[in-house]
Amino acid sequence: MLTLDVYRARITLNPSTKPRILLADDHPALLAETASLLQRDHEVVGTATNGLELLDQAERLHPNVIVLDVSMPVMGGFEAARRLKQSGCRSKLVFLSVSEDADFAREALALGAEAYVVKSRLASDLVGAISGALVERQFVSPTIEL
Repeated sequence: MLTLDVYRARITLNPSTKPRILLADDHPALLAETASLLQRDHEVVGTATNGLELLDQAERLHPNVIVLDVSMPVMGGFEAARRLKQSGCRSKLVFLSVSEDADFAREALALGAEAYVVKSRLASDLVGAISGALVERQFVSPTIEL
């Protein structure tokens, strides 16, 4: 097991490499669509279909960004985010959700997420949200009024 300092150091982004992305969603078709959308400018290093898998993958793969669904079986995205932050994970968090409820977006940001993207705007918002997350700029899909 890596020490916390080694874990943190391993996710430092080298400017000459593509950002390493971990995807978590319980719908295989959405995982495939998201990976396809990101493959040109990002390296998708892994996928998870529930929150527990996400925690395991994050510890093993040390992604720069984790794109995670709010609602997943076994453990939802909000609980997974809490545990990631408690563990010292420095990966940037970008939430995906079908919900345009402003309370969901507020909770995601309160948990330390850099972005909240509505799945219906995946193609138009996700790449920009990830780019913003990498430079610590928050993003919320414009269909949500905070």
